[in-house]
Amino acid sequence: MIYMNYLVLVRHGDSFWNKEGYNCFTGWVDVANLPSGIEKLVKAGKILSDFKFDIAFTSELYRGIETALTVLSYNKVSGTPIILHENDTISKWSVFYHKDFKKFVPVVKSWKLNERYYGKLQGMNKDKARRKFGEEKVFLWRRSYEIAPPKGESLKDVEKRVVSYFEKEVIHYLKKGKNVLLGAHGNSLRALVKRLNGISPEGVRKLEIKKGIPLFYKYSGGKLERIGYIKNKVDFKKKILGKNW
Repeated sequence: MIYMNYLVLVRHGDSFWNKEGYNCFTGWVDVANLPSGIEKLVKAGKILSDFKFDIAFTSELYRGIETALTVLSYNKVSGTPIILHENDTISKWSVFYHKDFKKFVPVVKSWKLNERYYGKLQGMNKDKARRKFGEEKVFLWRRSYEIAPPKGESLKDVEKRVVSYFEKEVIHYLKKGKNVLLGAHGNSLRALVKRLNGISPEGVRKLEIKKGIPLFYKYSGGKLERIGYIKNKVDFKKKILGKNW
């Protein structure tokens, strides 16, 4: 099969703090996906099972790492995902020295792809926050571009670090004709999509990244073109494979 050169974005599924009775601001608190969240990632992995990835990027948070690894664990053509570690003992001890093992996908972690840092809101129930600070204030903290929650990051802050990392570490793989998987979070992906789609600060308030559904961009002629969400195998064959299946 002949594939085009793509960037694929996948947001993690529902996390433990999305669970009924919690509904908390998570940010950099390192919680995992719920079983229902994993189900969405398994579905994404099955949709992408015959799509060859050359490299994957994710955050330093477990639910982001879990996203990339779950999607890749259902892949039939890319090889074993291997996490690359930086600046610690495991980076030296995890090297494999023999050429017997040739088929693998490097998985690169970076804190710059982390969720937005919610500061003093982290761990607070969202309904409680609305009662304490007011509906409008909490809405602005969550959805606006430049307004940050107390001691936290604005989406503008997140965009700065995410786009900087993307332009420095990710895009040259696309320029080399590689297919890239990026598993991350609602706000880090909102920030990236804002830049890729040329969305205004006002327009980004309405932007929502769907959980666990692959969002495809085609790289061609030095530009990224949004293809859209791929919701099932039929969608994948029509929008991605086209006449090649």
